[in-house]
Amino acid sequence: MNTKSIGVIAIIFASLMWAIEPVFAKLAYQLNPDFIQTSAVRAIVITLIALIFILLTGKSNIVVRKKDISSLFYIAIIGTLIADLLYFYALIKIPVINAVLIGHMQPIFIIIIGYIILKSDKITKYDIIGIFFMIISGFLVTTTSIDNIISLRLGTFGDLLVLISTIGWATTAIVMRKYLKHLNAGIITFYRFLLASIFFIFYFSITWTMIELNIFQILIGIIVAIGTISYYFGLKRIKAAQVSGLELSAPFFAAILGFLILGEQLTIIQIFGIILLLVGIYYISKKEEIDQ
Repeated sequence: MNTKSIGVIAIIFASLMWAIEPVFAKLAYQLNPDFIQTSAVRAIVITLIALIFILLTGKSNIVVRKKDISSLFYIAIIGTLIADLLYFYALIKIPVINAVLIGHMQPIFIIIIGYIILKSDKITKYDIIGIFFMIISGFLVTTTSIDNIISLRLGTFGDLLVLISTIGWATTAIVMRKYLKHLNAGIITFYRFLLASIFFIFYFSITWTMIELNIFQILIGIIVAIGTISYYFGLKRIKAAQVSGLELSAPFFAAILGFLILGEQLTIIQIFGIILLLVGIYYISKKEEIDQ
């Protein structure tokens, strides 16, 4: 099997893991509705798996430079303690497909924030076209029906929380790209979730809260850790434009899993929104193909 094929398989596998994550979160809530506990267990499990990965791959030196600490701290606070927590809270209120599709609007904010912060990143006409289609896609997915569009019901509070999370994740992607490119992916993952884990442990200790573990909480941590490692493994083997396109398999996996496991239904408007998301990513990726 050639390098490109391995990369493609790795990215599709990562997308499947991220589609499974919200489904398992819904199942975890059926046993324990505390989203903070679910997020805490997830962070601790990911930290342990990232540490094991670092040791097994020979990246045993987990000491980072002092100037990297502030960036890692930002990623932990914004990416895990705020964005992830809001995402898991929103999953109590909205369907899996809404959460996954809105989360995949992240390239919009990466492009815009990258243009503002990373002055070398230029916005092209393909970016503008792609952003337009992705905004329309998000609008259709959250409104769900023509009646809601006519009455300007643009989505729920849960949809808004996922959108805020998506913006937060986009800022952490920019920080990693600008300040932490020299660090191994396992190291970044380890510190991001280690700092969050310390906060969660402190929170539960001062509130005298007992964590009621269930298997789905643990599985969430395992699949996210495996998905992240698989994603970075594939990213090194295929073009960024190809990664963007392959990541679109996540919403399709989410739609199928949400229907089969949770009984969630898709409307015609949402299906059309998925198609527009595909078109939006195509145009954003088109610029990258030209550059490469």
